[in-house]
Amino acid sequence: MAQGTVQVTHTGTSRWRRRTGEYASLAAALEAAADGDVLTVAPGTYRENLVVERAVTLRGPEGSPGSVRIAPVDGVPLTVRASAVVQDLHVEGQDSAAPALLVEEGTPELLDVRIVTRSAAGIEVRGGARPTVRRCTVDNPGGVGIAVLDGGGGVFEECEVVAAGQSGVLVRGGAHPRLERCRVHHTSGAGLSVTGENSSLEAVGCEVYEVKGSGVHVTARATAHLTDCDVHRTTADGVTLDTDAVLTLADCRIHDIPENAVDLRSRSVLTLTRTTVRQFGRNGLSVWDPGTRVDANQCEIFDSTGDYPAVWVSDGATAVLDSCRVHDVPDALFVLDRGSRADVVDSDISQVRNTAVSVSDGATAQLDDCRIRDAATGAWFRDHGSGGTLSGCTVDGTQTGVIVTKGADPTIERCTVTSPAEAGFYVSADGRGSFLNCRVADSGGYGFHVIDGCRATLRKCRTERCARGGYEFAEGGAPGSGPVVEDCTSDESTGLRAPAHETAVETSRPSPSLSGAIPGQRTTEREPPATEPEATPQARASKAVLGELDALVGLENVKREVRALTDMIEVGRRRQLAGLKAASARRHLVFTGSPGTGKTTVARLYGEILASLGVLEKGHLVEVSRVDLVGEHIGSTAIRTQEAFDRARGGVLFIDEAYALSPEDSGRDFGREAIDTLVKLMEDHREAVVVIVAGYTVEMERFLSVNPGVASRFSRTITFNDYLPDELLRIVEQQAEEHEYRLGPGAAEALLKYFTAIPKGAAFGNGRTARQTFEAMVERHAGRVAQLDEPSTDDLTLLYSEDLPELS
Repeated sequence: MAQGTVQVTHTGTSRWRRRTGEYASLAAALEAAADGDVLTVAPGTYRENLVVERAVTLRGPEGSPGSVRIAPVDGVPLTVRASAVVQDLHVEGQDSAAPALLVEEGTPELLDVRIVTRSAAGIEVRGGARPTVRRCTVDNPGGVGIAVLDGGGGVFEECEVVAAGQSGVLVRGGAHPRLERCRVHHTSGAGLSVTGENSSLEAVGCEVYEVKGSGVHVTARATAHLTDCDVHRTTADGVTLDTDAVLTLADCRIHDIPENAVDLRSRSVLTLTRTTVRQFGRNGLSVWDPGTRVDANQCEIFDSTGDYPAVWVSDGATAVLDSCRVHDVPDALFVLDRGSRADVVDSDISQVRNTAVSVSDGATAQLDDCRIRDAATGAWFRDHGSGGTLSGCTVDGTQTGVIVTKGADPTIERCTVTSPAEAGFYVSADGRGSFLNCRVADSGGYGFHVIDGCRATLRKCRTERCARGGYEFAEGGAPGSGPVVEDCTSDESTGLRAPAHETAVETSRPSPSLSGAIPGQRTTEREPPATEPEATPQARASKAVLGELDALVGLENVKREVRALTDMIEVGRRRQLAGLKAASARRHLVFTGSPGTGKTTVARLYGEILASLGVLEKGHLVEVSRVDLVGEHIGSTAIRTQEAFDRARGGVLFIDEAYALSPEDSGRDFGREAIDTLVKLMEDHREAVVVIVAGYTVEMERFLSVNPGVASRFSRTITFNDYLPDELLRIVEQQAEEHEYRLGPGAAEALLKYFTAIPKGAAFGNGRTARQTFEAMVERHAGRVAQLDEPSTDDLTLLYSEDLPELS
């Protein structure tokens, strides 16, 4: 045929007509066309499998988009094997084993093609094909949206995958397409999936959202580069890298992700520049495994919706944050496991509900010229082998600036902590650390607080305006342990004393312009002005205290247990006086039972008994619960527990509802920190304090079973049984006698029936219920007697059955 325009029009008959002839099908017209010819297809549905093998233009009529439907019953509806132009067609496929539009060769242009199908892929590009695909849409709930395979490439501009039963865009087998201003959404697999060595994807100005899976998934040595892209509203991680994957994100936005915003592992490498990560349910950046690395520059990670650290680095991975901002998160940076490392430079970490920087399990963190503010804990180096350096950093507005515990040994140099609520630097539980040229100002507690004889090193440090004192070195540790202090100063004007562990502390002459050098060890808070010492109450004899115990209503088994303990202690003391060995008896106890059964009262009497026997110095009772021990952040919990223990020195620390420290669904609950601190204190100061833990029987059994370290430190469990109705009656009778009332005729019998019938549910308070019942009777009695003009003595004192409250 001659060169020219080939026009195909649909006449409504079964034949096709061309200027120079008629064709029985569209396929025949394609066969007759030559390179450069234009085929304009009339509106209609064509049940043909078309193959374009010449450089022709195949298009629908102008002004009627979607009016030409290519819809065979099976197979590939449209195959392109040449540098053709395909425009304004509607392609429908029904074959789940074949693509709807297949590009196999050449550099064709696909323009304004709409693909609605249930095929293996909406558009598939293979081999050496390099198409340019513009303004095309793919709706394929049965398979992949766009697949570029086996070395294929091409450019996709302003295209949209509106639905996909698998990945929205799949790149594998060494393929390397480019996406520009594309949208991929409502997919049942990854939005963008790139896999396999030499496979790569470049995306610019694209949006991936409403994805049932990961927004972007790069794996198995593949690479990808995303610029100015949005990834949001996924059901899984926003971006996932695995197995030597390499990804670069520049000027991107990742947000509204229920899981990790970015998760990478197995030697993957991620580079982020000017990228924001926000509204994520787990980690903003989750980095795992040796060889895995994240480099973030000028990035922002913020507004977590979950309860996990914003940046998580573990199992030997590395993260580098340069000029970044992390804020409005539960925890900012967690680095854990030997070989894991985080390097943070010139970055801001703020509005952190718990810990800004946590280093544990042998990991390392290096922070240079960073700013931490409005966090519960600024930095916490948790355990042996964990360390690193904080250099030139500022920490402002925290509960505790820096915590070092359990053998951790960081270097903190030229750092400033301002306005901490509890302590600037806190070292405990064998923590070490070197603090060089550091400064604490305006602390609500201490500047430097070092306990348990920890061998930290302080050189050329300075404290100013610290409410409880610039330096506190609490007692504890072996002789020769304790901090090493050189050239440290404070604005305190009180007299200065050398710390108790002389060999551990070196002091230098103070600066002439300062009021003094390092304060000495302080075992209490600042000394008040000299006053007459208060007289210490004379301890009652054990027989007197036991007599009060015997006078309590009920509790017969409790009384036997306490007497047995008392006898053991007393005989042990006498054996020692006689030069004999005394059986060692642990004095810590577990009290189980319902509320109102006398646990607190017995704990108080037990302390007095031990004081009368010379076992405890004072015998006083300090009662606490979870709220007194567990802080709002990790660092304050250890401090609160230590302070409660210190208040109880020489007496009894009574922890009510102790099981609340270890809830069944504990997760990252801070109660565990209180337990760990308590166990160590009980071991280190076993003679100074008796600890009694109390609570419901079942809950306390669970508490002891999941905390063997706690269970091993208690000698026995004493069960407080519920009071019987007649015992509750006796409590009411005691209350009446104490307040000069009497039970009138029939009142005792009515009370027995009342206590038998009263519901014994969770709100039942045993002895408390008996006392409340008496108070209610007194109130109703007053309402009755107040109506009498001249009540007699009996009227004023007798309580009758009618004064009983109604059973609810």
